[in-house]
Amino acid sequence: MNEASDQKYRGQGFGALGIGFGVRPAVIVVDFQRGFTSAEFELGGSPLVNAAVERTAELLAVARRAGAPVIQALVGSHGGDDALNWKIPSVRTEFHYDKPACELDPRIFDPAHDVVIRKIGPSVFFQTHAIAYLVKKRIDTLVITGCNTSGCVRATIVDGFSYGFRVIVPEQCCGDVDTGPHSDNLRDVGRRYADVMSASDVIRHLASISPQTFKET
Repeated sequence: MNEASDQKYRGQGFGALGIGFGVRPAVIVVDFQRGFTSAEFELGGSPLVNAAVERTAELLAVARRAGAPVIQALVGSHGGDDALNWKIPSVRTEFHYDKPACELDPRIFDPAHDVVIRKIGPSVFFQTHAIAYLVKKRIDTLVITGCNTSGCVRATIVDGFSYGFRVIVPEQCCGDVDTGPHSDNLRDVGRRYADVMSASDVIRHLASISPQTFKET
């Protein structure tokens, strides 16, 4: 995106308004499963994704100390006709719930705290119980991390926005196959649907939240 093109968007008011945090944030981790994070798999091993996993692990440690809910989402199927018509062969053949590609990366998963959601499509919200869980927890803000920025992360951002949540995206906590689509999509959702922030700023905000915020009443 060149400066002239970006100026056209700014000239029409895209991105002029901020969103900000609400009171009760939750963190959504999109598809940091071994099929995307481990180099042993065809779709795994991206340096950008690996860096995002490491930074997200830091963010999650702070979020859990504050008591914020964490959703760990993974994409896959049962290995039969329930798989969608993905144009990526390995998603159809390897991303089965009982196979290693659908195991959550241990760097970001805490089974004692996190809620796991299995999805069949790009968005964490499509035909899952994510909304019911977030409503139960009275969440108003989503901190969305994961991969790939241009695919499942973007779909989750758009749906989270559409459901009326405040959406915050820590830039260094998202990854993709290549930097171009990663940067382009962050720029685009930042114009429309979300506040794209540095991971440091998001971590700083989460660290300021009292655990009492999430106590059930």
